[in-house]
Formats: sequence, structure tokens, C-alpha cells
Amino acid sequence: MFLRALKDRNRAFLEAAVTLHQAGRVPAGAYLLDLDTMTENARLMSAEAARLGLDVLAMTKQIGRNPPALDALKAGGIERFVAVDMTCARPIHANGHGLAHIGHLGQIPRHEAAEAAAMRADYWTVFNEEKAAEAARAAAAQGHEQALIARIQAPGDTFYSGHEGGFSADAVEAVADALDSTPGGYFAGLTTFPALLFDEASGEARPTPNLATLREAASRLGRQGRQGIVINAPGTTSARVMAALADGGATQVEPGHGLTGTTPLHARSELPERPAMLYLTEVSHFHQGRAYCFGGGLYIDPVFAPYPLKALVGPDPEAAFAREVDAGTPDPAMIDYYGQLMPEPHHRVAVGDTVIFGFRAQAFFTRACIVPIAGVGRGEPSVEGVWTPDGRPAAWPASDAG
Repeated sequence: MFLRALKDRNRAFLEAAVTLHQAGRVPAGAYLLDLDTMTENARLMSAEAARLGLDVLAMTKQIGRNPPALDALKAGGIERFVAVDMTCARPIHANGHGLAHIGHLGQIPRHEAAEAAAMRADYWTVFNEEKAAEAARAAAAQGHEQALIARIQAPGDTFYSGHEGGFSADAVEAVADALDSTPGGYFAGLTTFPALLFDEASGEARPTPNLATLREAASRLGRQGRQGIVINAPGTTSARVMAALADGGATQVEPGHGLTGTTPLHARSELPERPAMLYLTEVSHFHQGRAYCFGGGLYIDPVFAPYPLKALVGPDPEAAFAREVDAGTPDPAMIDYYGQLMPEPHHRVAVGDTVIFGFRAQAFFTRACIVPIAGVGRGEPSVEGVWTPDGRPAAWPASDAG
């Protein structure tokens, strides 16, 4: 879905990817990141957020939480980061980046609360009083008070399956009072997910009922006399939709795919953010007329109905651009050891050819490496390490090559 955008708006990145792979500088089965473009995307978003008075935090699970990627976002003006879980929080904290938000979407397990409290995140989201007590006790034991955000929900709100949970919005006043009375913690605001969702029929991102739930709950707390409440409203965030979030009462946004130009809107429209992420692999073997390429990262975030998948295939950039080949990935029930390519008779595909996919990725969900590339914009691409999805240096033989 995003291959066309890559070809149209970031050809230099594609060319660099093929060249570096054929030179043995990047592994097969890896997500590549264009750091220059990510910095510019972050600059666009941070400027729009500042114009609207929004606090902007970066979600990095989809790009693997590695230090060069976080540094690139920081260079673009986004200096604080949200951790979707503790596996996400650890590399952000260990590398000295600002940890702004933990506990949402993934709550903190009981026996990891002390570790989380030591990271001194600005905000910690809780779904119930038990989790609030765990967070507050852990913070108190380390001598500080923790700002707590309550995840709320109301009948009719929209959740992805498995994402459900939170306090009842009908009891928001009592929830705020309860968090304030928890030794070591205090009520700081409200959150939900998703606040926006892509509507395929219209091709636009539209507010979910959840955003209205947040707005009404905040209004009720305002009538109670509470001021300065954080309204954290993540979901399908790009510079284009920030005004709608601000109009809906949001004070804090958490762009993720927008930072790599891979929200659903980016597949349908030419937004300010440019594509900055691709999946690179290589042809391994042939079987019954099909070419098989290495997998490991062939998880396609299912935000669209099934669509024909294409890949660029070739031993050099010019050849790859000339060979847009039909492709397929294993059923989600299967392990993605290999993807399949269905070349036409006139496609000259060979073992070792570079294969490039453009799809909406979630690196943290896979076993693929992440390879940040600097210098694409100035024609001097360089590999900034090979990293695991949890932000550690990968044990790849050529990863320390000069």
C-alpha cells in the first residue's frame, strides 16, 4: 500500500536501500528507516502541535525504539517519548531519552512497578484502582509522587479487540478523587484509544465516540473545579489531524506511524509527512515458478481490507524500479519464514536480488532487525547500526563494519 508513496516521494531512500543491501551493509529481513526524513516529519508535527498548543509525545514501538531513531525525532523537536509497555520503556530510559508516558496501552505488571517508578515517567496511565495503588506505592517508596492518568470508557466507545478496559466515565469525579487520595500518586488527566480512526469509505480520519467521552468527562471535572487536566488522545496522528484533536479537547497527542509517513491517510493522500520506512529482504530460492524471499518482518498492520501486494525486486536500483512484482505473505496463522513473489515471465529475478516492500509495519511485533540510515537526503547514506526490535544492538556479522 505504501510502495507507491515511497517511489513517488522518497526514491532516494529506495535507491540507498538497494545499494546498501547489495554491498552487504544491511541484512535481509530488516526494516530500514530514513532518519533525515523522520527528522523532517517530526519537525512538521512539532511545529503544528506548538501552533495548536498541544504537547506531542512520540510512539516508537513501530520503529523499534533504537537510539538513532529517537535521536532523529529529537532533532526534529520531539524530545519526549511514550512507552507502550516495559519492553519499550527500558531502551528509551536507558539511552537517556525523556520518558513521558507509560502504562498505555500496556498496563505495568505488578512486580515491574518498582522498576517503572525508578524511570520517573512524567505520566503513568492506570485502568483501575488496583493499578493506581501499585503505581503510587512504587513511587512513594522511591520518594516521589506520580502523576496518574485515568483511562476511561463509556458505552458505545470504540476499542480494538483486546484493548478494552478503563474506569467508567460515568464515575469520573469519583475516579479523580480516588487517584488524588492514593499515597504517592495524584490525578493528572484522562486518556483513551483510539481517539481517531481511519474511515475507509471517506478516506479520512474521523473522531471516535471516545473523543467525545474524554471531552464530556473533562467538562464535568472542570465544573468540579479541576484545572489543567491532561487530555491524552492518541490514534492515527499526523499534522493534518491535529486541529481536529485540539478541537475535540485534546491537550496531548502521540504520533507513531505519522513519523514514518505510514498512517492510513498517507496511503490515500499526499500529506506533509513523507514515507521513511520500508521492509528489505532478498530472494532465497525458487519453487514451482515462485520466488521465495526471507521473512521475519512480514506482519502487515491490518488497517485496510486485503489488497494486492507488490514488491520491487532487483540487483541494483534501476532494475528494482523496473520490476514491480506481485507478492504474497503467509497467512497470519503461519510463521513468516518466507514471503512469496510471483514474477511475470519477462521479470528477470535471481537468487540474491534485493526485495523491497512498502507496508504499514509494527517492528516490535516481529523478529526483524531495524536499520536506521542517515544521510539519504544529501546523497551519502550511512548505516547507523543494526538493532533488535527492543532497541538493542543486533548480533549481525556485518553490523560493526566501517
